[in-house]
Amino acid sequence: MTSPSVTTTAVPAAPAPTASAAPLALSTPAHDVGLLLLRLVLGLTMAAHGAQKLFGWFGGGGISGTGQFFTASGYPAGDAMAVLAGLTETLGGLGLAAGLLTPLAGAAVVGTMINAIAVHGTGSFFAPEGVEYEILLTAGAAALALTGPGRYAADRFLPVLRGHRLAHGALAVALGAVIAGALLLVRS
Repeated sequence: MTSPSVTTTAVPAAPAPTASAAPLALSTPAHDVGLLLLRLVLGLTMAAHGAQKLFGWFGGGGISGTGQFFTASGYPAGDAMAVLAGLTETLGGLGLAAGLLTPLAGAAVVGTMINAIAVHGTGSFFAPEGVEYEILLTAGAAALALTGPGRYAADRFLPVLRGHRLAHGALAVALGAVIAGALLLVRS
């Protein structure tokens, strides 16, 4: 009796990975520093605008002067709107700067800026009469809400936001837009 011969076939080794085949890193130090810079500049700019409304700092009108502006712009309860806008800008801006609750902070800025665009919109794009500044702030806040704050942020200590999801940012931006739309509906 003869037994069937067993032949072994060598399996070719997988090719060594090359630099071009390496997976892209989700977050690099350069990416994180860039997001930090964007968060700080945009967030502190918005917080300063909020401080103008709330406290009259930086040449702002305070609640009374800002309330008169809101009333003249067709919003009911101008002083209440001044407080709402001031708190939204201040807390949303500080949240962005710190990278704390970034999707919601970004949504707060987006909602505020949608209203600013509606009030300021003169049909012109370029400053000083246009809306380019407001659009830039809106887009920056939406981008941060969608991308997340990067590694150098307080959100890294919050388990639900540690692994930022696009869905969190998209839902937050949608929420900011819906609330902005609701506020615009009460404007006469």
